[in-house]
Amino acid sequence: MTHDIFDNKILCKNCNTQMKKAQLAKNGFLFRALVCPNQKCNEKIIHPVDEQEYNKFVNLKKKEFHVKMRLVGNSYAVSIPKEIVSFMNEQTKIMDEMVRLCFEDFGRLSLNFGNEDKNARIVKAKEVKFVKNGKPVFHSKQFYDSANPRNNKSFVIKKTKE
Repeated sequence: MTHDIFDNKILCKNCNTQMKKAQLAKNGFLFRALVCPNQKCNEKIIHPVDEQEYNKFVNLKKKEFHVKMRLVGNSYAVSIPKEIVSFMNEQTKIMDEMVRLCFEDFGRLSLNFGNEDKNARIVKAKEVKFVKNGKPVFHSKQFYDSANPRNNKSFVIKKTKE
């Protein structure tokens, strides 16, 4: 039988007040934590197992994998390194489940695993302006809507000749 360190009474190192269980979010991760209820103190302790998993994620995110794309029937297949799949908590379930593939931008695809809301909609807008010597040189806008791909636009508003 294993016991979790957070099941014990833990006192704040700064003010000796009993800490309360909480959840903290960072980059999509939910951390189990203990926080000091004393507002002057504001001490936090993140569960060591959650912190270790987050650090694994950060290290994986920094890596760049070179994988092959192969033609399989009328589709292309890309191999996903085992290191990435084994990191994911429900790897046995992932093997037989459908995943969401989105064409995000030129040269960029996203592959989404997990229980995403089927009704979720992604809307992005990006605007870029370049000014040289106080005068506009280049102005571009992009709009992306996952629910209405026909509305996706990318256009140049102003481009001056030199």
